[in-house]
Amino acid sequence: MQNENINQEVVSEVSTTPKIVTMQERDMNKVTKKQKVVKIIVTTAVYIFLFAVAISVLFPFYWMLNSSLKSVEEYRRTIPTFFPEFIMWGNYADAFSAANLGTLFLNTVFVGIVSTILSLVVTVLSAFAFARLEFKGKNTLFAMLLATMMIPGELFTITNYQTVTQLGWNNTFTVLIVPFLVSVFYIYLLRQNFLQIPNELYLAAKVDGTSDLKYLWKVMIPLSLPTLISITILKMMGSWNSYMWPRLVANDDLHKLVTNGLRSAFTVAETGETNYPVQMAAVAIVSAPLFLVFIFLRKYIMKGVSRSGIKG
Repeated sequence: MQNENINQEVVSEVSTTPKIVTMQERDMNKVTKKQKVVKIIVTTAVYIFLFAVAISVLFPFYWMLNSSLKSVEEYRRTIPTFFPEFIMWGNYADAFSAANLGTLFLNTVFVGIVSTILSLVVTVLSAFAFARLEFKGKNTLFAMLLATMMIPGELFTITNYQTVTQLGWNNTFTVLIVPFLVSVFYIYLLRQNFLQIPNELYLAAKVDGTSDLKYLWKVMIPLSLPTLISITILKMMGSWNSYMWPRLVANDDLHKLVTNGLRSAFTVAETGETNYPVQMAAVAIVSAPLFLVFIFLRKYIMKGVSRSGIKG
């Protein structure tokens, strides 16, 4: 009898154990399913948000291209069309002739190249001084320069305009180049990159009798090339996109840039009406180089910025 009771207890324990395991597995499955559902909902919400942001960013560019291919009559309709009824490729040819885009492009490229080269010289020398040279008040002076980044750019525009007007620089290429040669942000960016180069290299070079300029040219500039490429690209893009300053100081046709040259080039003086499709075509032409620069050179921009680090 005792053996039978023991056998029955063993059998009952064996029979009940799978049920406990099964219940635990069901609970785990429920938790796993809930996690999967939550993950799917979160992922879907993120993709919907990113899609909405992408649409809000890309739609103005699509509308610009769409408008540039319409006729004036179709553009002025009360109910807008999302696709042109008749594609007007001639708007792009008219944009070149009406706005004299060739001259505007040459002016902008000239100002961009000259200002970029001069700005690089100032940035490299300043960053090297703050990174490697020792002089009294270096940290205080650098902190004061960083503090100027907190001042709104409009205030500098007012003071710069008064200064260049007194110097008689209006309607010259000088006024488009000189006032913005110094960029505290670029100096800070390159200085942080220079600080990552071991100071032992500089000390060894000084022991060998190498001058500061030779060490800068032979060692620091090659090692900081990605950051210099980033600064070059950003400076060129800034010169290309500049609008308010050229609008204030360069109003004659010989010194206009692409941004301010497109504003009034398509307005008929007699009627005051603007040919917006041709204007949109001109804007699309002007924007194309920036798109190409960003598409093909964005990795260099990110690489240069990331190499600068946060070392202080």
